[in-house]
Amino acid sequence: MALKPDSYVVLNDGHKMPVIGFGTYAPETYTKEQAGESTKVAIEVGFRHIDCAFIYGNEVQVGQAIRSKISDGTVKREDIFYTGKLWSTNQSPERVRPALEHSLKDLQLDYMDLFIIHSPVEFQPGDNPMPKDENGKLIFHNTDIRDTWKVECHIFLNQSKLLAFCKSNDIVLVGYSVLGSSRVEGWIDQNFPKVLDDPILNTIAKKVNRSPAQVAMRYLLQKGVVVLAKSFTPERIKQNFQIFDFVLSDEDIKTLDGVNKNMRYLNTDSWKDHPKYPFHDEY
Repeated sequence: MALKPDSYVVLNDGHKMPVIGFGTYAPETYTKEQAGESTKVAIEVGFRHIDCAFIYGNEVQVGQAIRSKISDGTVKREDIFYTGKLWSTNQSPERVRPALEHSLKDLQLDYMDLFIIHSPVEFQPGDNPMPKDENGKLIFHNTDIRDTWKVECHIFLNQSKLLAFCKSNDIVLVGYSVLGSSRVEGWIDQNFPKVLDDPILNTIAKKVNRSPAQVAMRYLLQKGVVVLAKSFTPERIKQNFQIFDFVLSDEDIKTLDGVNKNMRYLNTDSWKDHPKYPFHDEY
């Protein structure tokens, strides 16, 4: 299937998730208002998948941005696929609904399209803390952690084995940090190489007359990963969406496969002793 600006994947409950999303996490060097303004730009240039979370602390501003683009006629609410996240302190069943309602109040939205568990190390693959009705059915749509997995994914950590597992089990793999990661001290090793500086990536980008960021994102899209990208620069936000009018060859894909280092930017050492720590497995 050819990738287009309106391409999407169909989740297990029939909802459609756009294959490219705009991430709204902002390091402390940026204000919450900047996250909101960037979200407006993202919607204006074509992003219809917005990824946010309670712990980001900017749901108010992101919600305002979405509503402003609805108000001015740029989009309708049903055009936007909004993802929110349940933070660790609210993962006991009795705290889920209040957490969701709190986020919706901040967003001033009537619903979320996807509500996922943030850092679900507390749960086995079959577990789900989301509340159920008297018949045992989940109250909220799109909440089963077996349907959608959001993981760090980029050319240095292409998640090939995990992606194969997900495809074989009808799980959508959503990749964050697809362009590398902001250099947040304490979480990110400052000596790690930068994705966008990789010489092989840059050589291919020059060959196809695209930016390294565009090629890094296109690579994952062609492998079947839903990609999230964030930026606070309008021109870069626009460029990050302009990845549907070129195709990487099979040779380019194979070459970029070889760049993989199984290297995680996110430092998870503090979780290592947890009995359900997920990264002891090879992928």
